[in-house]
Amino acid sequence: MVLRSGPAGARAIVLPGLEHPMSLSVIATAAGLVAAAEIGDKTQLLAVLLATRFGKPVAVCLGILVATLANHALAAWAGSALMGALDAPWFRYAIAASFIAMAGWALIPDKPAAAGADRMRFGVVGTTAIAFFFVEIGDKTQLATVALGARYGDVLAVTIGTTVGMLIANVPVVFAGEALLRRLPLTTVRLVAAAIFLVMGIALALSTAGVI
Repeated sequence: MVLRSGPAGARAIVLPGLEHPMSLSVIATAAGLVAAAEIGDKTQLLAVLLATRFGKPVAVCLGILVATLANHALAAWAGSALMGALDAPWFRYAIAASFIAMAGWALIPDKPAAAGADRMRFGVVGTTAIAFFFVEIGDKTQLATVALGARYGDVLAVTIGTTVGMLIANVPVVFAGEALLRRLPLTTVRLVAAAIFLVMGIALALSTAGVI
């Protein structure tokens, strides 16, 4: 940690790697993108199922936090490692294409995933963490995290941002449940998420081509 002086001698704690404004921009971008993509996703539907099944929203939220940190840290690291090994125009075009492909995927409604939520050997937090970790594998939000890691190469900022995005999308439905999901215009949310992915993909492709 770094202690940074502020107004009137006040000091703020800054985590290593997050001193640069670019890291904050990456966190904000990753959080917004994943939060939008998570609305109506199968992991969000799983959050509703677990909250309804266990009736312990705080424990469910802690399980989601643990699972997302573990899953997305690995995903962001994988994306960053790919960027370091394959930092070439064709790879940047591939990442741009992956964002554009996820724009189409974001428009497809998800169905609830089977999670084995009745098994309580690990408690509510453990059961939620295990279920969320495995259901998230191959999900659009995990693949978005890989792409963001490859795009920015900032594992810490991407992991924090995507985790915040998952919590923004899931904590309200854990506490409010199905009633909140029924009130959300899921089609509109999916369109917004798809538009964000599409714009990021096109912007990266144009940047690689030297157009912008």
